[in-house]
Amino acid sequence: MSSESKPLGDTKRTTLHRVPHKEVKDREVLHQILDAALVGHVGFVQDGQPFVIPVAIARDGDALLLHGSKASRLFKTLASGAPCAVSVTHIDALVLARSAFESSMNYRSALILGVARELEGDEKIRAFDALTDHLLPERRATLRPMNDDEIRQTTILSLPMDEASVKISSKFPADDEADLSWPVWAGNIPIEHKYGTPIPDPRMTTPLPLPDYLERWPEGRT
Repeated sequence: MSSESKPLGDTKRTTLHRVPHKEVKDREVLHQILDAALVGHVGFVQDGQPFVIPVAIARDGDALLLHGSKASRLFKTLASGAPCAVSVTHIDALVLARSAFESSMNYRSALILGVARELEGDEKIRAFDALTDHLLPERRATLRPMNDDEIRQTTILSLPMDEASVKISSKFPADDEADLSWPVWAGNIPIEHKYGTPIPDPRMTTPLPLPDYLERWPEGRT
């Protein structure tokens, strides 16, 4: 069975036991969560010590691209075949209940487990392009081309999404009936993720107008 057709959360390690009603089995939802993310937190173990490190990510079909320095402890370890876990979370709202215990957050989260492989040659160049297009849409054609030294200094890993799970919370406060009359405001506070006003680099040698593609960048990756 290919990764694209595998249901989410179908392994012992990814089956959701805590609040299972929040589990989502739709692989397209996993793709949407990853496509809205710029960073993933990668967990791994080296010499018995767990580490969690944020890295730039982009989805490439049903694999996740991880981008970092050739000198990085994380990328050296993962390139050697060590297993890892990648977590991505979007916080959508604070849920303000009538008690601290029932207060919570609305979120969309994904967990991917597996072993990544290092990309080389044309695969690596294509992955560079995919990462750039994801992080900086429409900008690649205007940039100075990468040189050989920059390519050598960078590692790109591809992590198959064979083993993954998705968990989503979207609710209003779940207060007990006895607390509904408590005299405090309750409800949801949405959290928006959006780009701010561009700030020009003071070292630009020639004043240039803002690229028109910035107007097409999403105001928020939601």
